[in-house]
Amino acid sequence: MIATLFALVGIALIAAAVIMIAQGLIGRRSVTAELARQRISFPADHLPAGLDAYAGRTVRTGTEARAYSTLIGAHVASATGGRTYAEITAEIQAGDEDEKLSRLRETAFMGETLRGALLGAYQAWQVTLLVIGLGALCLAMGAGFLGLAFS
Repeated sequence: MIATLFALVGIALIAAAVIMIAQGLIGRRSVTAELARQRISFPADHLPAGLDAYAGRTVRTGTEARAYSTLIGAHVASATGGRTYAEITAEIQAGDEDEKLSRLRETAFMGETLRGALLGAYQAWQVTLLVIGLGALCLAMGAGFLGLAFS
């Protein structure tokens, strides 16, 4: 009876593992395909510190998307003097609105929105890694239960 229970648990874990690994790989391909469609490339030079390894590369992975979001963040900070969209909006609401400040708010908004989208791709990439890892763990546990069932 216990051997049958171990075998059933092992089979269920292996089935779950196959599904998880497959879905993780499908998710990775989906993130890669979407990033490739965006045709985002790092410039060949003048990158902020720590991003030199990405020079000239096309963004195709979640890790590269995160790095590119860092690049955008540096550009936005440079353009806004380190102020965020919320801070610039607060200045405008305080009565300091002028054409330059309005354009600066638009720049901050677009930059922060792009950063958020790229960080979402990075998070999706990390979730796929987690799902693949959990699938591998389920596979190992399933094999262990099957081993116990037939020993």
